[in-house]
Amino acid sequence: MKAEFETFDHTADMGIRVRAASLPELVEPATRALYAAIGRIKPSGDASPETIEIEGKDAAIILRDYLAELLVLFERDGRMVTSVGVPRFDHRRLRAEVATATVDPKRSEYHREVKAITYHELSIRAIAGGLEATFIVDI
Repeated sequence: MKAEFETFDHTADMGIRVRAASLPELVEPATRALYAAIGRIKPSGDASPETIEIEGKDAAIILRDYLAELLVLFERDGRMVTSVGVPRFDHRRLRAEVATATVDPKRSEYHREVKAITYHELSIRAIAGGLEATFIVDI
C-alpha cells in the first residue's frame, strides 16, 4: 500500500484520512497532510535534525500529539518538518527522527489557519493492505 492522505469536509473543520501499510508509515503522510491543511508551505535554509518522542497508551492519540507538536513548532518557532524517519511507532510510543527548517513566508501560500488537532473522530483502524488514521483539524 502506498502511503497517502486525503481531506474531507467536516462542519467548520477539516477532516483528514491517512492510509499506509504500517503505523510508522502513517507519520510522513500525516505530516504532509497537516501542512497541506495550512496551505503550500515552503522551507528556507538548511534543515536541522531533531527527535520527537511521544508516549501514551493509544496509537491514535500519540499520532494526534505528534501533529500537535508540529503545529506548535510551526506557530511558535516558524519551523516545519522537511523529512521524517520513524524508527519506532507502536501503541505506547512514537520516535520520529525529523529535519526541520524555517518556513519561508515569501514563498509559502497560506490558505487557512489550523488552530488545533482535535480528538473528535480520532482513530486508527485496520483496512485492506494496512491502516487508516482519521483526524480533524480545527480551522
